[in-house]
Amino acid sequence: QVQLVESGGGLVQAGASLRLSCAASGSIFSINAMGWYRQAPGKQRELVAGISRAGHTNYADSVKGRFTISRDNAKNTVYLQMNSLKPEDTAVYYCASATGFLLRLTDINYWGQGTQVTVSS
Repeated sequence: QVQLVESGGGLVQAGASLRLSCAASGSIFSINAMGWYRQAPGKQRELVAGISRAGHTNYADSVKGRFTISRDNAKNTVYLQMNSLKPEDTAVYYCASATGFLLRLTDINYWGQGTQVTVSS
């Protein structure tokens, strides 16, 4: 079992920055890919960014150039630095992990409880 605990969400104005953190515990040896999904009201859950244990990253087109994902394997923690936030970034952000190096929905083994990010205009 793996437990994922997110922190760092909140309410900010457009243009501001936030940093999300996700700490993994439990059977962490089984984790390869980690990352973030988000889900806005009435919309499907979508991949925001993922990072493999080796450090390979991928991003949704909508966040490229604004969000940066990073990982500290020694602390079993993944971060999402979000800059130039827009109202359309408003969603619940979920940390996710997978045993493979991809973070497609079908690959996810564990989810965090989610943290709310609200961006006002």
